[in-house]
Amino acid sequence: MKKLLFIINTMGQAGAETALVQLLKQLDAMGEYELFLYAVIPCGELFGRVPEKVHILNRHVSRSALLSSGGRLWIAGAVAASFFYKLTGFRLLGYMVKNLREQRASRGRLQYDKLLWRLLADGRPDIGGYYDLAVAYIEGAAAYVLADKVRAHHKAAFIHIDYKEAGYTPLMDQDCYRVAERIFVVSREVGERFGSVYPQYRDRIRLFRNLLDKDGICRMAEEGEGFTDGFEGIRLLTVGRLHYQKGYDIAIKALARLRRDGYPVRWYVIGEGAERRNLEILIKKYGVEEYFILMGAKDNPYPYMKQADIYVQATRFEGKSIAVEEAQILGKVIVASDCTGNTEQIRSGYDGILLALEEENLAHGLERLIDEPELQKEYARHVLEKKIGFLEDLDCMLELLDDGKDGLL
Repeated sequence: MKKLLFIINTMGQAGAETALVQLLKQLDAMGEYELFLYAVIPCGELFGRVPEKVHILNRHVSRSALLSSGGRLWIAGAVAASFFYKLTGFRLLGYMVKNLREQRASRGRLQYDKLLWRLLADGRPDIGGYYDLAVAYIEGAAAYVLADKVRAHHKAAFIHIDYKEAGYTPLMDQDCYRVAERIFVVSREVGERFGSVYPQYRDRIRLFRNLLDKDGICRMAEEGEGFTDGFEGIRLLTVGRLHYQKGYDIAIKALARLRRDGYPVRWYVIGEGAERRNLEILIKKYGVEEYFILMGAKDNPYPYMKQADIYVQATRFEGKSIAVEEAQILGKVIVASDCTGNTEQIRSGYDGILLALEEENLAHGLERLIDEPELQKEYARHVLEKKIGFLEDLDCMLELLDDGKDGLL
């Protein structure tokens, strides 16, 4: 039985991690492979959803939410251990200074988390064993571990985000993708953006769209109460971590405009993140404390998705949003920003609305759907016609295991 190893940064409740769990379930159901999982930071709620037969290589794991007090301790412990492992932190000081300078010059803001991925990857021993196929299922530390800490006959990597907009650079990566025979991207636009950063690897890029458990999502949407606040107006919903990428600052301003225009709307956000305090300040500034609700993370967001009137994905950039696909499975009409990833999931004017990410545009797009309920029903019918889930993409990865196929290294 051939051995497949998947490497992930964390097992927090986010899009890439959710897609990985579904991929592991699909492979487990085939019964043809011995499956292994390694998390760079072995913490997160989704450890509880990993199939029982998957071997978790981390000696200890936590099912705590990443941003809970327990999760923060795990992260701090992992960073500290990596820093002092063979003095990795001191050896990487020059690397970090160079990258901080590049970030400041090119982006005008610093992303310390991107630099910590290299520290977390380098500051650990090699992963034991030898694998027929090893896969870095996300950017950052997982890709660095794949390149330098794993022995495998074949190696592959996944890209889930607009690589350039997310802040990754070749200087940061130290050519980690040289080892990947295939570089799987979740959308064509993601592939184009990655190829613009790494033109030398364009011929290795393949499309691998997210696998989703449609029956499971529909079943879970019937479980639990969902909204219990008794609100009788229009419910808007966004699911995603509280991060600058997700554009919640613009959403808050758009909601304030909607309320001023007399629309009976309340906007709910399911997710947690480091931006919570900043968003709470902005919510108070615009006087929408009763109408822009930060609900925190939910183990089962699907009852809320089903009960929402409109799903909104007003992000600055994306790869391919799992949350959008989940909302579409439940027949929700989407209003989204016109950015990488969203444009492949939503056909504007047919099953949703795409718009430039500005508060006025976002407010007007939502007003249009609220004012024209028949248009909203028409879009909803078209949403349910969409094909979501592409099992055929899995073949491109499993082809690497064909007998006699040589790896890169």
